[in-house]
Amino acid sequence: MYISNEGLLVILFVGLVAGWLAGKIVRGAGFGIIGDIVIGIAGALVASLLFPKLGIRLGTGLVSEIIYSAIGAIILLLVVRLVRGGRRF
Repeated sequence: MYISNEGLLVILFVGLVAGWLAGKIVRGAGFGIIGDIVIGIAGALVASLLFPKLGIRLGTGLVSEIIYSAIGAIILLLVVRLVRGGRRF
């Protein structure tokens, strides 16, 4: 599989925005820029695995991908918070 430079930049941008949104919504301090990107990308993976099995479709385009990834990142952050025992990040 080949990802172009532009595609990689879009993935990083979507991951950054989704991770930042998830950090603000979950009321955590976030994990820094690299951590937010990782959480956003991992959230996108969680959402891409979970939502089709539930029959949820959000549409196409960059904004829907950011929303999709942010919802997945929120789910991921809530799971991390549960595992850590509810402590603040």
